[in-house]
Amino acid sequence: MNILFVGDIFASPGRRIVSQHLQRIISEEKIDVAIANVENAAGGFGVTPAVAQELLGYGLDVLTSGNHVWDKREIYEYLDREDRLLRPANYAESLPGRGLYVGKARNGASYAVINLQGRVYMPSTDCPFRKADEILSSLPAGVAVRFVDFHAEVTSEKMAMGWHLDGRVTAVVGTHTHIPTADARLLEKGTAYQTDSGMTGPYNSIIGVEKEAVLHKFKTSLPVRFEASKKWVELRAVIVECDETTGRASAIRP
Repeated sequence: MNILFVGDIFASPGRRIVSQHLQRIISEEKIDVAIANVENAAGGFGVTPAVAQELLGYGLDVLTSGNHVWDKREIYEYLDREDRLLRPANYAESLPGRGLYVGKARNGASYAVINLQGRVYMPSTDCPFRKADEILSSLPAGVAVRFVDFHAEVTSEKMAMGWHLDGRVTAVVGTHTHIPTADARLLEKGTAYQTDSGMTGPYNSIIGVEKEAVLHKFKTSLPVRFEASKKWVELRAVIVECDETTGRASAIRP
């Protein structure tokens, strides 16, 4: 079974490159499940119902997110009625949406996608490690394939989550920093891991934003208006190969 995970889709350039290449990748790589992080898909900040529907229409099966999922208030009601758009599970239960999706892949196998958020240098949330344990204990035994998007700032917290879940999930892939890391590997007990999948969007930028505005802010400490860049667009993603019966990963590659 092959899982595609597309890193943080940033604004219209990111959406455009997904529309141009997703179906080719699904076909050529024999993808059974296609997942993407979309928390910056609407103008670089948040996601709207229309943008989520656009991305699902391209052939993505599940959309994950992070702290910016709350940026557009019109998404709140949508989160409660579209179970394919996730928000981090360790936000308060009273908030809209959910952090777990269970579905059927193209090959008929059951799978789960879990969305979690780190706590170091991030908004206050419940413990992602305990929330992960809670979710895993609730999953039916037949759902062996389990993919985790861990949306976190620091590499140590992401690596800690990888080792915490090693052997209990198929893959742990990090998002949030928009910088792809070169550490895709299989952990000791069969979990695929990469600290950050990187951004699907404009790399002639500072993590997606026009360089000049960010440089001005760093040099003056004055507030500026951030605009999404549109140059040097790349699609960053990982492909995880796994056994749908055991959930154990056999390979991970950018």
